[in-house]
Amino acid sequence: MDVSGIRFEAAELDAVTPASRIVVAYRHKAGTVAEVACSWTACRFAGRGRSARTRGEHVELRPIGTIRSPFTAREGMPIQPAGAAEVAGTVELLPEFAPGLQDLDGFSHIILLYLFDRSRGYDLTVVPFMDTVPRGVFATRAPKRPNPLGLSVVALTGITGRILHVMGVDILDGTPLLDIKPYVPAFDAPPECRTGWLAEVAEAARERRADDRFA
Repeated sequence: MDVSGIRFEAAELDAVTPASRIVVAYRHKAGTVAEVACSWTACRFAGRGRSARTRGEHVELRPIGTIRSPFTAREGMPIQPAGAAEVAGTVELLPEFAPGLQDLDGFSHIILLYLFDRSRGYDLTVVPFMDTVPRGVFATRAPKRPNPLGLSVVALTGITGRILHVMGVDILDGTPLLDIKPYVPAFDAPPECRTGWLAEVAEAARERRADDRFA
């Protein structure tokens, strides 16, 4: 189907991959393609052992694990980590990536980068959860985006093997994890910032909950 200039296709490739693996292609009008192979059981991309790669306009990424949370539906869940301060979750890394967790326990907070795998299509102007008027999608945190990537800063409370225990989870259960980075205030929190239209409403994120507008 065509949604706002994006052609979305999903097909099980039983002859090529296990039945539990779904290949998803986002195709722009101009022809750029990003193909994602996401296993519902292991949540890994095709091409095990290879890092992300670029071939012309074709970009491949591989999930490194799965994010677990209490949220199985978007409606009613927090819209930012600020509204999920007491929500516990886990990050389950695939075994092959476990060595990359070395030294991460020295950080109190981490940045999770993930795929909005249940978002379909996008609009370049949206009415965000925090407002009632249309805004440019790049001036919002809306989940339906040209490249459906999410970012959350969460508190790291412990590591057990390849399982990260985190707090402040505003992410759907089963979300594919793309990367983990340590949060460092000196790098990630500029001393003087302007926050545009969010300046007067940002605090409301602690209480605001998601609805069905981006379903």
